[in-house]
Amino acid sequence: MQSNVNYAYVRGQVLPLEQATLHISDLSIQRGYGVFDYFRISNGRPVFLDDYLERFHASAQAMRMQVPIPDEELRSVIRELISKNGIPMAGMKMILTGGYSENGYDPAEPSLVILQQPLMLPGPEMLAKGIKIITHEYVREVPRAKTINYTMGIRLIEEIKNRGASDVLYQQQGVVSEFPRCNLFIVREDDALVTPAENVLLGVTRKNVLALAGKKYKAVEGTVTLENVYQAKEVFLTSTTKRILPIVQVDEQVIGTGKPGDITLSLLEDLVRLEEESVPRIKV
Repeated sequence: MQSNVNYAYVRGQVLPLEQATLHISDLSIQRGYGVFDYFRISNGRPVFLDDYLERFHASAQAMRMQVPIPDEELRSVIRELISKNGIPMAGMKMILTGGYSENGYDPAEPSLVILQQPLMLPGPEMLAKGIKIITHEYVREVPRAKTINYTMGIRLIEEIKNRGASDVLYQQQGVVSEFPRCNLFIVREDDALVTPAENVLLGVTRKNVLALAGKKYKAVEGTVTLENVYQAKEVFLTSTTKRILPIVQVDEQVIGTGKPGDITLSLLEDLVRLEEESVPRIKV
């Protein structure tokens, strides 16, 4: 049963969300310096938690930070929040910042924040229809790290809406990389799948989809150009919060038949099955 109070973890304490605050000296506020990771809770259990913890540490290392508590304690906090909040389908975000800086620039002891919120996955209507995306010339700074800097993605929200789209795909000189919060896959005419290899965050869903696709088709990481995307048989994105979502239009170019493709939808079924196998249906 869901609690009436949402709890979060902040710098060593589990507190009601309205009390969970950081001091204004924190480098996340002063300089936007920090990393985070985000995983799903399904049936009260974390999905693919080991992979997300590994990436969280990799992002922290890339930004010269260290998670202040050992993984055993981190897992204990996650279990406590799941128990206290009682939200069976949710997302949990772990944020690590540069800490309370004396001069507003030099890093201090990192601040660790963990919060949980309800989550809704894409519904049948969106999956049946697919989405339109636009493109924009940009490459994230430190692409392999999941930093808290989403300035470009947020700045483009108005343009995305004005163009009747759902998301924006970054590209540089005609070579595509990623979305602000998702990875890209294309299906070529020969049914081979390709996902961009460079200037991307190594998504956990991306990793799982590559493995699942490799059992049925050729599936590789490589260079993907805008022209490859426009001419693809199918295009889809992957993420923790969307699983696999078909893309039926990129800029003004309709992809394939203009409808979600069979390979995309089949892989979604495979991914859902993998998740169900990894998470017990009964909370233990």
